[in-house]
Amino acid sequence: MLIDLSTAADDLSRDAQVCVIGAGAAGQIVARRLLASGHSVILLESGGLDYEADVADLNAGENVGEDYYPLDHARLRFFGGTTAIWGGRCAMLDPIDLERRPWVPHSGWPIGYEELARYYREARPLFGLGAETENADTLRRAGVPIPAFDADRLATPVWTFDMRFDRFSRGNCEDLVRHPRCEIVLHASVTRIVAAPSGRGVVGVEAKALNGRRLAVAATIFVLAAGGIENPRLLLASGLGNEHDLVGRFFMEHPHARGGRIIGGAPWTLLKAFARRHRVKGQDLAALIAPAPALQAERGILNTSLTIVARQPARSSQFWGMRAYSKLKHDMAPTKSGRRLWITTKRLAGWAQRRIDPLRPWLLTKAGQLEVALLVRAEQAPSPDSRLTLSDDRDALGVPRVRLDWRLNALDVHSVDVLARTLGEELQRLGLGRVEPAEWLADPSGGWRTDPLISAHPIGGYHHMGTTRMADSAREGVTDGRGRVHGLPNLYVAGSSLFPTSGWANPTLTIAALALRTGDDIAGALA
Repeated sequence: MLIDLSTAADDLSRDAQVCVIGAGAAGQIVARRLLASGHSVILLESGGLDYEADVADLNAGENVGEDYYPLDHARLRFFGGTTAIWGGRCAMLDPIDLERRPWVPHSGWPIGYEELARYYREARPLFGLGAETENADTLRRAGVPIPAFDADRLATPVWTFDMRFDRFSRGNCEDLVRHPRCEIVLHASVTRIVAAPSGRGVVGVEAKALNGRRLAVAATIFVLAAGGIENPRLLLASGLGNEHDLVGRFFMEHPHARGGRIIGGAPWTLLKAFARRHRVKGQDLAALIAPAPALQAERGILNTSLTIVARQPARSSQFWGMRAYSKLKHDMAPTKSGRRLWITTKRLAGWAQRRIDPLRPWLLTKAGQLEVALLVRAEQAPSPDSRLTLSDDRDALGVPRVRLDWRLNALDVHSVDVLARTLGEELQRLGLGRVEPAEWLADPSGGWRTDPLISAHPIGGYHHMGTTRMADSAREGVTDGRGRVHGLPNLYVAGSSLFPTSGWANPTLTIAALALRTGDDIAGALA
């Protein structure tokens, strides 16, 4: 059943076994898992079925640290969430990402990789992916010239792309809408999570529509699945889970940067291998470069990553076509029609890249208008000083807005420097060129440097992680190894805010795996 709180005749109240806050990928996956287990679910979504400017304004906040995207542009607040403009990149974390690494402060997950891998196998079909995990050998067998790097120094992981950009939109969720034990309430922005008088659990949530209509929900179990910014915001606004001042800390992104350039050698071979997607057995794949676990341990670096692309040299005047595309993308409201235009443009660009474009970057590089650049998509070290707090400003519903103090540190820079230099050594060994690292990498204490010419998303991947991190102890994390808020056993958190570390991999597949696991844990508790 689908209900719109903003059009209800009166205020509403509901009872359910499980209340899920947020109808993005994590919330939908948890809801489906519970429905399949025979339980009833009420799914609350702050927005409607499409972008609305007044609802989007609820996301607005203040950036006081590293330069970051405006917070009302960094996520979407309607049914399906930010997956509505998701690029489809799917990848699994590596085993080392879950380990406690002595050289990475605050690292280590409270779950083992084998358990996560089990749920990865179940999560892959949710994104149209096959059972077999793709790797560099998959590309090599298809004729892609992936270099034979020393396996103890460099790894070549692979992204797999979900080919459906609207997988979590209303049009693909008829199963939830028609399910007799599922009630979806739109325009129900949660303003408060209500603790039991004893303080040892949660008894309800309060939600509002912008027109003043109210909703009160009582449930046995609650799941906070509102994203890496909104999850800590709601906990802080409700005064929950913050006994040790950890809610909102350890904010992580996958920061982007220019790591240098490749000179001489075989630029066409490298661009062919890394600068584009490859269609293999009907599936789009793309390769990248990361440090091998042995190199990470030897040099004390993060599991960061980069890829090789043709880009304008640093400090150039941006090509008019790219300026026009960027303006269109960032000025256009992400409504259904706007998203369709963006997706169509992206698909046409991908088709052109595969069919008619491969020679153009090489020719422009030869002409000096482009260079063979290192596009960095880095792991960020978890730091308690990188955090979200509440500001004195309030949104239209009276909830305090967020203040983001995003901070990067010397380990982030040092890790990219080692990766770039190691790539240079390997390319020279293979006769494929040499790397000239970016100047800013020579001084890790000098801070991170973004470059507007390196990517359509030059700051980061819009990945908000770590703000309600998992840990066995309440002194080290907000939630336990099951995703339950410490001290509140019937309040779970879902999404990338659980991640203690980020690795190189895009978070969506891991979000899905953990959401399946959360659904199973709740079903077990209810049983």
